[in-house]
Amino acid sequence: MMENFISIYAEQTPNPETLKFVANKDLAKGGTFDFTSKEEAERSPLAKALFEFEFVKGVFISANFVTITKPEEWKWIQIIPKMRTFLKEFIETGNEVVTAQMLQEIPSFSHDEGDSEIVRKIKDILGNNIRPVVEMDGGAIDFKSYDEGIVTLSLRGSCSGCPSSMVTLKGGIEGLLKRLLPEVKEVVAEAL
Repeated sequence: MMENFISIYAEQTPNPETLKFVANKDLAKGGTFDFTSKEEAERSPLAKALFEFEFVKGVFISANFVTITKPEEWKWIQIIPKMRTFLKEFIETGNEVVTAQMLQEIPSFSHDEGDSEIVRKIKDILGNNIRPVVEMDGGAIDFKSYDEGIVTLSLRGSCSGCPSSMVTLKGGIEGLLKRLLPEVKEVVAEAL
């Protein structure tokens, strides 16, 4: 009976318009899934259900948490109790969070056959050093490209639209990559 017990608690993120709802269960089976519209959410049973709430503007699902983005006019005190109850009941009843097809599409920081040595090193640093920290704040980071010293990344979840994401990108990620890899000249975010 205890194995089906689900607990949900809310955690702040650096983005004041997003909150991370943490569960005591793996929700994404190693993937990260970002939904910025009701149409995108059609692919995920959980995201689709969350977008039925008028205060849900974005949903990000990862590991053992769901990050909810709300419109500025809503207050978290109005939302937290509803989200905790909804998520707990949704997960306890065994509803599918993400589809099997979505799990097959999970991007990774694994090396592709055509990756250069520098791209391999960048992916290793992102996957081992940066990704876990970004996920702790309710977000995700994906490698997009490396071209003539410029690393392009995609920021999702609470990182998307976060006032401090550019500080993290430039001061944190860019600083670390430049220190470890002299070939890196700049880190930029992909325009979404």
